[in-house]
Amino acid sequence: MNERHLSEIQDKLGYFFGDPDLLVQSLTHSSYANENMKSGIASNERLEFLGDSLLGMTVAVLIYESKPELTEGQMTKLRAELVCEKSLAALANELSLGEYILLGHGEDIGGGRRRPSILADALEAVLAAIYLDSGFEPTMRFVSDHFKRQLDDPLNSNSDYKTILQEMIQEKPGQTHLYDLIGETGPDHDKTFTVELKLNGKPFGTGKGKNKKSAEQAAAKAAIHNIAKQNSNAPNPVR
Repeated sequence: MNERHLSEIQDKLGYFFGDPDLLVQSLTHSSYANENMKSGIASNERLEFLGDSLLGMTVAVLIYESKPELTEGQMTKLRAELVCEKSLAALANELSLGEYILLGHGEDIGGGRRRPSILADALEAVLAAIYLDSGFEPTMRFVSDHFKRQLDDPLNSNSDYKTILQEMIQEKPGQTHLYDLIGETGPDHDKTFTVELKLNGKPFGTGKGKNKKSAEQAAAKAAIHNIAKQNSNAPNPVR
């Protein structure tokens, strides 16, 4: 990896290494290390192992501090969604990590730069490299900076909002909720459905979708946001 590439990737990461060799190792796939064994270059596998644990802990801290309205079960689900392979690969793509990963020839021509598992592992290895380079505080800051968008939404776009809302409601016995189809627009082949979520008989969220299920998910998501707003102002918002 040349100096220009090192400068580019550090600029995209928003972190500049005191020891750039750690960054190079974090982006070295085992296929490249195996093809260049005589050089003694190490793969990112050990860093990925450390980064996996660091990511789980730092994301947990971030959720705990920034989402006081979520229960323990909801925090667990959110953390799982944020650190899953799909989410990590998406973030790695945003950072263009695939352009800089050192791959063996066969892995490279086989599409390794776009493979979610390789991208996710590289991101975890980069996190570990940051930790080894300068400690916990910069590592935490990196996680906070790059997971902020997902945390702005109490639950990300892959969530089953209906299930999550039901769990929230069940925490208080006697709560009732109902999804009410209140509108249909458009021709038969391209309808848009509007669903209203009623909590204890009162409107609490509205959503639209191309079918009833997606409209219900959107209504549940809106209701979760409304509950979260109330939770930030009152200890027992849902009565």
